[in-house]
Amino acid sequence: MARLLFVLPLALAAAVSLPIAGPLAAQQASGTRSLSGTLPSGAKWVAQVPAVWNGTLLLWSRGYSPTAGSPEAAGRGMHQQLLDAGYAIAGSDYGAGGWALAEAVPAQRATIAAFAAAHGTPKRVIAWGYSMGGLVSTALAEEPKPAIDGALAMCASIGGAVGMMNMALDGAYAFRTLVAPDAGIRLVEVDDDRANGKRVNDALAVAMTTAEGRARVALAGVLGGIPGWTSRDRPEPAASDVEAQVDEIGRSFTMGIFLPRTDQEARAGGVFSWNEGIDYRKQLARSGRRAMIEGLYRKAGLDLDAELARLNAGQRVAAKPDAVDYMVRNYTPNARPGVPLLAVQTVGDGLTSPSLQHGYAEAARGDVKSVYVRGAGHCTFAPEAVIASIRFLDARLEQGKWGKSPALFVPYTPPPMLRPFVRGREGR
Repeated sequence: MARLLFVLPLALAAAVSLPIAGPLAAQQASGTRSLSGTLPSGAKWVAQVPAVWNGTLLLWSRGYSPTAGSPEAAGRGMHQQLLDAGYAIAGSDYGAGGWALAEAVPAQRATIAAFAAAHGTPKRVIAWGYSMGGLVSTALAEEPKPAIDGALAMCASIGGAVGMMNMALDGAYAFRTLVAPDAGIRLVEVDDDRANGKRVNDALAVAMTTAEGRARVALAGVLGGIPGWTSRDRPEPAASDVEAQVDEIGRSFTMGIFLPRTDQEARAGGVFSWNEGIDYRKQLARSGRRAMIEGLYRKAGLDLDAELARLNAGQRVAAKPDAVDYMVRNYTPNARPGVPLLAVQTVGDGLTSPSLQHGYAEAARGDVKSVYVRGAGHCTFAPEAVIASIRFLDARLEQGKWGKSPALFVPYTPPPMLRPFVRGREGR
């Protein structure tokens, strides 16, 4: 197999950008073979194959990044552990940065084809990724004719672009209306995400010093789906420790509620989120967390019903239909994967809310397994959790049914996704 690169026809080598010699066919001392090349789209891809390969290719999809960067074959220091476990690994840079779903899905499909041409067809392909990369993996699983055999979506934006950003908009709208109406904070049509985030952080820092501000931040966080534990370096607050939960909401608030919009709106051609017709009194009731907010409002001497009425009476955000359509295509799931899909999330992710995964699982029509790991922070899985998740899915593909869940998966039901939006089952 190591000689395959040298006997490829020149036309095929050119098609997958594989030169006849050089690092693209490098054989390491460990026996690991490294491959790389340029796809027809211009995207770069890389792969590694262990000396003893189990036949499964793991297709890595990275998360959101402002730039394309360099292609990676696996995430966060997992390369050697996956190779040692017998897996081949591959991934591309998508050929673009930002909300690159339109480029990522075809680039990842082409990476599978390039790998097969360079090294041979895998026995099976598992797409996996973190955050936006988990959504890319979901999109690959939902294609009419999937090029993959299974998908692992970890800490994923799996609720989809439209629903996720609508839920974030609700939190942002509540924050600006109740906490910082005159701070110049933009909800949509954001020209600079970093500058807008600084304005939010400045207002948040002041709000978190008073009982009134903390109650309002908590309300906005709940409407936006932020859980009451978000910090990897802090223990999970007790259910009765409301103030500690507010601290946790505050620590992830800006990044979890004021998600990047500049690139998405430029790609979509305008505003794609809306809160027209949303009743925030009903949204709070649906969250299952109204009792916590009521207690905070009583402590602060504020009238919760009056503030919910204020939100309901405020100026709303309207979306541009063509922009919504773009974000539906790139990408809002239909929750009908054509291959087995394993979704894994920590219980305390403040950036991609666990409610997103809960919403997908509730809407799913297909072979979907939704599980949770006790932990907090965004995509902070220990290597053991990653390996266990991959092996659990790989076993499902080998045996044709789900086996016993690994012990690291814990029983957990997050709050509901407050702004669900499923492609093909749209509703406003």
